[in-house]
Amino acid sequence: MPVITEIEDLRRLHQRRVPRMFYDYVDVGAWTGATYRANRADFEAILFRQRVAKNIEARNLACTMMGQPVSMPVALAPVGLLGMQHPDGEIHAARAAQAAGVPFTLSTMSMCSLEDIAEATRAPFWFQLYTLRDEEFLDAILDRARRAGVTVLVLTLDLTIQGQRHKDLKNRMTAPPKMTAANFINIALHPRWALGMLGTKRRSFGNIVGHARGVDSLGDLMDWTSRQFDQRLDWGRVEQIIRKWGGPVILKGINDPEDARRALDTGAQAILVSNHGGRQLDGAPSTIRALPAIRRTVGPDFPLYLDSGIQSGQEALKAIATGADGVFIGRAFTYGLGAMGEKGVEAALAIIRRDMDITMALCGVNDIKDFGPGCLWSDNLGAPAST
Repeated sequence: MPVITEIEDLRRLHQRRVPRMFYDYVDVGAWTGATYRANRADFEAILFRQRVAKNIEARNLACTMMGQPVSMPVALAPVGLLGMQHPDGEIHAARAAQAAGVPFTLSTMSMCSLEDIAEATRAPFWFQLYTLRDEEFLDAILDRARRAGVTVLVLTLDLTIQGQRHKDLKNRMTAPPKMTAANFINIALHPRWALGMLGTKRRSFGNIVGHARGVDSLGDLMDWTSRQFDQRLDWGRVEQIIRKWGGPVILKGINDPEDARRALDTGAQAILVSNHGGRQLDGAPSTIRALPAIRRTVGPDFPLYLDSGIQSGQEALKAIATGADGVFIGRAFTYGLGAMGEKGVEAALAIIRRDMDITMALCGVNDIKDFGPGCLWSDNLGAPAST
């Protein structure tokens, strides 16, 4: 086993251990992948201020997210098909998050159901919802979420139509995979994954199959899903869903100041600045580039989170210093899950935590609440004041 020191180590292991279509599903952007790459690259231009002769022995990363105490300002983002990266993947990710003291967010498009997570963890968790046309299903899944102990609804706004992801189309990606000759050969080259999948019953979308009317098979599921993403979505519908839920809501997928301004009127408690990991509109700005204008729009006190591109604790800190109250990680923990299951998710979270702790220390800061714009380098530092 190689020494694991960074998320890239987990990514390489993930790529070796999971069939190509499911690795590609995670590690892909829309169209040319320009926004997918910018989500990472735009962090590089942000520099820290290294400070010395500071007492840094009492460091603290603990804070709150959505009123919930967390060990660090990091949550696991909703990722579809986690159960195809590792058997019962959502359960393993939720357990790792619980052990680490950070929130886990279950995707609507998960292999494990809401009830599976509630039974496996016995702890509150968050749930991501797409805006769907089937009102009966929507009411039922919100009720199931309440009964499962979900405390926060993460409502996704940027997937009313799916961006084109070339690799998914070329791989003819489905869950479970269709047994074409190419898929059979690729799965045979990953015997550990295949044996694990044979040992679980959770190989289709657990929140949908058996719960949506008329969806009892893979063929039914694909047809139902293709009709469900609601292209009629508007702010009135957003407000209606928030009222239906009746609890805390994070609006996910906002990447523009005008949308952020409108979001303030919906009754949502927070915004998640996100471009879906670069998987939707290619050519859109990175989230870290969009963040400052959105922070100015919503003001200093409205809870604002960021995802897309966070694969180190340093990037998490750069986002926080730029205006986020916390971050969500998606690919970073999914690489760990595909690489080593629950232990891989634990490793990813430990890497993020260690990065944040050491970087905060080298910036001369003890408490995460004090990590702000003053911790970032500006070429105007030290310039004489104008008169």
